[in-house]
Amino acid sequence: MLELLPHLNYKEKIPLYIQIYKYIKDEILSGKIPSESKLPSIRSLAKDLKLSKNTIESAYEQLIAEGYVKSKNRSGLYVERLDNEFNYLKSINLNSYKEKVNNIYEPIVRYDFSSGQIDLTSFPYTKFRKILENCVNEYSKELLLYGDHKGDYGLRHEISKYIHHSRGVTCSPNQIVISSGTQQSLTLLAHILSNIHTSIAFEEPSYLGAKAVFKHFNFNITPINLEIDGIDIGSLYKSISQIVYVTPSHQYPYGMVMPISKRLKLLQWAEEKDGLIIEDDYDGEFRYKGRPIPSLQGLDKINRVIYLGSFSKSLMPSMRISYLVLPEALLDIYEKQYKIYEQPVPRLLQKSLEIFMKEGHWEKHLRKLRVLYKKKQEILISSITEHLAKSVTIIGSDSGLHILLKVNTKISEQELVDKALKAGIKVNPTLVNWINPPTNSLPVIFIGFAGIEIEDITNAIKDLKECWFQF
Repeated sequence: MLELLPHLNYKEKIPLYIQIYKYIKDEILSGKIPSESKLPSIRSLAKDLKLSKNTIESAYEQLIAEGYVKSKNRSGLYVERLDNEFNYLKSINLNSYKEKVNNIYEPIVRYDFSSGQIDLTSFPYTKFRKILENCVNEYSKELLLYGDHKGDYGLRHEISKYIHHSRGVTCSPNQIVISSGTQQSLTLLAHILSNIHTSIAFEEPSYLGAKAVFKHFNFNITPINLEIDGIDIGSLYKSISQIVYVTPSHQYPYGMVMPISKRLKLLQWAEEKDGLIIEDDYDGEFRYKGRPIPSLQGLDKINRVIYLGSFSKSLMPSMRISYLVLPEALLDIYEKQYKIYEQPVPRLLQKSLEIFMKEGHWEKHLRKLRVLYKKKQEILISSITEHLAKSVTIIGSDSGLHILLKVNTKISEQELVDKALKAGIKVNPTLVNWINPPTNSLPVIFIGFAGIEIEDITNAIKDLKECWFQF
């Protein structure tokens, strides 16, 4: 009588009946179980493997459904005779194919230090869901209609109040344009500016996504090197660009905060050059030493600053709500040329966020996040200091949701990223953010800490040390 001896892993998440089904299928395809062989009865196999009859029956039913075995009345189950065209399967090393398929996919990520993450446990799901439901009930007819092309006034009003008292931004709701994410904000902005300008300056390095948008609109990109306190104003004066994109609250990716003296010099450049400043307030809400630095836009008395804000890091990326604050001159262009464009953010989300902000839940949520992210950053820096201090230098730890590690090694940046991923740790490279990448310099790795659980941070750093420095 045919004997089946599958190796069952009771700790795996794969159900036992699937493991049995796969075992028998592979034995049939490899020829180890010949055609017309009779399989053990459900009762006997269940007894041999010490499993329930339901488990064996489910495995057999799957084999029957896929045509590997057939049932003969009152006789039992028999292996089907496979057509000759499938006989080549017997000679295939299925394990080698499995290995090739597995190589297509990235390893399982146990610890995620990549950019763009948020803390999933902190979001007030119950409160926001209740607001969504109330909006559907109370504003259903209103929300079925088209809204203002710049976004619903109620949300723009709440945003203008918030950014004024928290970021020092001076604007009316009329100057705010709601968009579906920072990339869409930048696309709209590039579209408007392409009618006036052909060149734009960027901090070097800076956000890759922003440069990609302006390249798409055929702007000439001028990289301006960073100094210890932000963009080199002297080099900016020497460039031909009349537009500059900056991240003064938390430079991306190096993390320095632009001081007031340099902000005033940048505004002076804009006035003298008849220029424009795009202020991306990246991570502006998250500062851990002292108060958040007021925005550059709040210092602007000559209408030269375009302010970009987003809810992606502080609320949830999937909501896709960001906003532009346009100076009056650009607002006129927008109203004349882009009024026909429909608002991309669903009105239900806009109304829900408006009420979420109006009732005070938004700022309460932000305060909670600041405490949480400060704690995460403290544990991260403490763990790095304890386990990696001799091998790395920490860069940009005053604010934001990431730090950089300059790694004292001859291994390349990409090799460090790959080694970490093989160990189940996801980190980001930084060279992709350069137009003219430095040569012969130590690798710099991006470590985002928003998404990782507090209790995982120390173990993640220990594992990072092991995969990078223990050979």
